[in-house]
Amino acid sequence: MTQRPGATPYPIPPAVQEAYGPADLSSMSLFGGGFINFGYWQDIDLDQPLTEHDRISSQQAMYRHVLATLAAAQEPRALEVGSGLGVGCAVALKEYGFGHVTGMDIHPQQLNRAEQANADLLARRPEQLRFAHGAAESMPFAEGEFDCLYSVEAAQHFRDLDAFAREAARVLRPGGRAVIASFFVPDADPARPERLAELLDTYSTGLDVAHTVPQLTGSLERAGLTGVRATPIGASVWPGWDRWLARMWEPGTWPRNFLRAYREGTLDYFTVTAQRPMP
Repeated sequence: MTQRPGATPYPIPPAVQEAYGPADLSSMSLFGGGFINFGYWQDIDLDQPLTEHDRISSQQAMYRHVLATLAAAQEPRALEVGSGLGVGCAVALKEYGFGHVTGMDIHPQQLNRAEQANADLLARRPEQLRFAHGAAESMPFAEGEFDCLYSVEAAQHFRDLDAFAREAARVLRPGGRAVIASFFVPDADPARPERLAELLDTYSTGLDVAHTVPQLTGSLERAGLTGVRATPIGASVWPGWDRWLARMWEPGTWPRNFLRAYREGTLDYFTVTAQRPMP
């Protein structure tokens, strides 16, 4: 595990500290396979009873959807921001021919779990995989260190999108690409945050932040990144996620409100792409 020498640790919000520390979301049956994302269900038949295999496949598919959007550099050096248990890093290495992947996470306990979960891969390919302690807003890397940067379902926890965007632009080489996949408020309606706090406990407790897509795209553009584009993918996320939740949660309970928030236009899931321009 690497850390920038002399770097001041970035504070972990209390709700994030609990969810990814003692609570260990990755151990919950809602997730599985070491992943922690809602899933990309496009190729899964939602009319059939869902299995644990389907759930894990949906989470793998989310990573594949993100990784497939990155420019095909030869054996690129990649950074995953908010890498959790690092199973997505393993997908990048094993399936997409990345030359090196760094998984960065703000939570030391997650990094310890990642090193345990990937012990075999770290032993076999020590020159291709590492895990680093750092925050999205303060990354422990040199300028231009990476060919590409991606983040899967972590940006809803970032507290400062401008700082994240500046750091992403800094650590990417000229021509390098960034892909962020997560759930955001789709517009600038000021009533959205209050509504999300009414519907979803993760917003009322502060685990998730009601960032808007215009805020994220604006931050990336102000940081000097170009070709910024936000693509909604909620139709491939929310119905499947709700079907999986239905196994454990009754209608009207707060987790089922993700689909409700999507249908009423309060929340959606996006992939956001950007590029550091060439000189």
